[in-house]
Amino acid sequence: MIIPIEDAGDPRVADYVQVQEADLVKRRGVFLVEGQTPIRTLVGHSHFGVRSLFLSEKRLGALADVLGALAEETPVYVAPQEVLSEVVGFDFHRGCLAAGTRAEAPPLDAVLEDLVHGPRLVVVLEGIANHDNVGGLFRNAACFGADAVLLDPTCADPLYRKAIRTSLGATLKVPFARLPDWPDSLDRLHGLGFASFALTPNPRAEVLAWGRPLTGLPPRRALVLGTEGTGLTPQALSACHRWLRIPMAPGADSLNVATASGIAMWAMHPDGR
Repeated sequence: MIIPIEDAGDPRVADYVQVQEADLVKRRGVFLVEGQTPIRTLVGHSHFGVRSLFLSEKRLGALADVLGALAEETPVYVAPQEVLSEVVGFDFHRGCLAAGTRAEAPPLDAVLEDLVHGPRLVVVLEGIANHDNVGGLFRNAACFGADAVLLDPTCADPLYRKAIRTSLGATLKVPFARLPDWPDSLDRLHGLGFASFALTPNPRAEVLAWGRPLTGLPPRRALVLGTEGTGLTPQALSACHRWLRIPMAPGADSLNVATASGIAMWAMHPDGR
């Protein structure tokens, strides 16, 4: 249902006002998706409801396939570029946004229920507060076939606009849940037969060999990653079964956490990918 918008003060596009204010957007009960690829993921490959789309006139044709996949009653607001930019609060060149219905993160039990059979790879995050890093981690999780991402209480919101954009929509399709009692909740994974592997630059950790996946690992693996600044806390490290590190050139002390996660996920995947 295409609805022209000519005035930035039109209340019908209130969900899109000042999109950079994360807390404000969250209080509206929505999350915002920008860019054609993430919007296609929201509409075609996620379990989240689509509340509306807000497009510039120039993007209408490029997203014709998406419009055809929407429920007939879903509003598609279309405005001149200058009106769209005025609504969102900055010069927004991508020209396409969608509002998804924000629901509570799935309870941990619901996500764990799907992990009790067969080989599995789960990514566990501690203290990842940067939205771009959260998005990069989810993008890697999707690319390397991770079955879920579990986040400690301090991690950034995977449904924030920047995290969704950086992940190319992966935060909308990779299952995720919060771990309420960290790091004690790792015991829940251990009880399901997961071996936990902490990624750390600590020289006492096992070295991931260049170009070769790890072999002889248990079929269920949890890769535990910490923030770039301080790494995993001592409590998290002590709760993990094994420590792994990525060899680096002399003088280099660490990798970006998203980059490091991709290397480790490739090495640890149960299928050897």
